Amino acid sequence: MQYIDPVFRPPSEAKSLILQITNGCSWNRCSFCEMYTAPQKKFRPKPEAQLIEELKFLHQAGYQFPRVFLADGDAMALSFRRLKAVLEALQQYLPDTRRVSSYCLPRNLKNKSVEELKELQELGLSILYVGCETGDNALLQTIDKGEDAESSLEALQKIKQAHLKSSVMIINGLGGRQFSKQHAVNSAKLMTEAQPDYLSTLVLSFPDGPKRHQKHFNGSFEPLSQQELFEELAMFVSHLELSRTTFRSDHASNYLVLKGTLNTDKEHILRKLQAAIDTPETSHLRKEWQRGL
Repeated sequence: MQYIDPVFRPPSEAKSLILQITNGCSWNRCSFCEMYTAPQKKFRPKPEAQLIEELKFLHQAGYQFPRVFLADGDAMALSFRRLKAVLEALQQYLPDTRRVSSYCLPRNLKNKSVEELKELQELGLSILYVGCETGDNALLQTIDKGEDAESSLEALQKIKQAHLKSSVMIINGLGGRQFSKQHAVNSAKLMTEAQPDYLSTLVLSFPDGPKRHQKHFNGSFEPLSQQELFEELAMFVSHLELSRTTFRSDHASNYLVLKGTLNTDKEHILRKLQAAIDTPETSHLRKEWQRGL
């Protein structure tokens, strides 16, 4: 297997085969994202012939994987034909695979019909990780996401109609103090409309520094304090009206680990957040060194 580093995956795909069918991200303009900015991470699909040879090698070596994650950050940017060919090759060479997943930008689905997505689902595609980041249009424009709340909702509805599962990411603290309230409220509104299967939050972090993000705010970005992050997250959760969504706030960037089903565990989660705001010293918060990414 040949990889172009660095390679990223969702936390829940820790035991999956990482199958790098594209390199980098086709958009790669979001102010907060440093994942694919290295020179070697320029977006391009892996040649089909190379991919087939890698799968043949795994098959001949006797490997089998119950789960496969299609990397990099933008595998769903490939055409329906290319994705179908990948899934058919997986069925041929790794027949024991039961779940195939991928990151997915909302724009990736604009030119894919529900019928095409259903066909991909029947070939093994199971879950798409969608980075909505926020449901606030003003903030989406500021961070140069290239999406709006409406395009995110349309993509999530397509996923549901195709009987695929969706796992959505929202970024706590993304808009700083300027956008905090509208970010929380409008993100909750989007999630309530979309009713995703899984919902997770992570905290805005800059391993390489905030310069790129600050530039999009004309230097006026004010990061939230730990308490303000909890207050924003509590506002977000309080505005959610979900039927049955698995909620996780356990990414390495988070100070407070939260898990539950929404709305069933909504009041329990809000109580934990309020305790973290009122008495952080007794709330088992992660230390800064524990949040290393």
